[in-house]
Amino acid sequence: MAEPRSVIEMSQVSKTFDGITAVRDVTLNVYEGEIFGFIGPSGCGKTTTIRMLCGVYRPSDGLVRVLGKQPEEFDQNLRARIGYMPQLFALYPTLSVRENLDFAASIYGVGWRSRRKQRTKLLEFVELQNHQPKLVRDISGGMQRRLVLACSLMHNPSLIFLDEPTAGIDPILRAKFWEGFRNLKAEGRTLFVTTQYVTESEYCDRVAIMNDGRLIALDTPHNLRKSALGGEVVLATAKGLGYRHQKLFECVPGFKEVKFPLADNARLVVEDASVALPHVVNAIESAGMIPENVEEYNPPFDAVFVALVEKERGHA
Repeated sequence: MAEPRSVIEMSQVSKTFDGITAVRDVTLNVYEGEIFGFIGPSGCGKTTTIRMLCGVYRPSDGLVRVLGKQPEEFDQNLRARIGYMPQLFALYPTLSVRENLDFAASIYGVGWRSRRKQRTKLLEFVELQNHQPKLVRDISGGMQRRLVLACSLMHNPSLIFLDEPTAGIDPILRAKFWEGFRNLKAEGRTLFVTTQYVTESEYCDRVAIMNDGRLIALDTPHNLRKSALGGEVVLATAKGLGYRHQKLFECVPGFKEVKFPLADNARLVVEDASVALPHVVNAIESAGMIPENVEEYNPPFDAVFVALVEKERGHA
């Protein structure tokens, strides 16, 4: 199988403002055709990183390459392959929804025929097709956010930077955005998405987790969960199950630990839950109990994030 092509490379990148380090020694690669999540709380360095990748800031140290070029080497053709949705307001309030889209297209020299087709497609995507004549200052903040996204896509880029794209929009529209992002990926595009909504990690192919300007973890959501929890988790329920059964599950393949958070409940950490499940059932039955429920448990990604942060602090 061919090695995936890197479209973004960062090697030991740091950025300092007036003696304060916003991003510290970040190294990562983003591969063509993936949705890459850049996750962390506000102020952790996400926006600074995305601005370095887009050429707004220069790194204080380290090397950045995007589509094979350092940002200071970007020419007009390469910039036309990049879309950028900024976190802050980036529209002309006295122009209409349609005029803002046409202006965004004109910056990249998109012809009228292509512009019309792309505008129709994107207005439907962000559900603004009935608001084209309205001035931007007269539409809601959520609508403005959706319009910024549409403007960033008007020139049909292959690499798309999305800085907090779902901030300030309702959960239903947030889900539609992510459905749209998956459709963009299906077309072969690469998406670099920053968000402080940790649960959105689940929608990404790979996730980089930032905290205090440092990259503390990078992997698939599944592997990050295993790293945070020490393995996969199996929950078991049976009448009478408790602390006296500490050694009962040691025969389960890939067994790592067991805890009993509630009466009649066990929480096991194992290497592979699918392999362990029938053995957990057998162990409970061998002790004369009747299994009421035995299942793999995937904790919410908020818990994974907290566990990874605490783990990193323990190694600091």
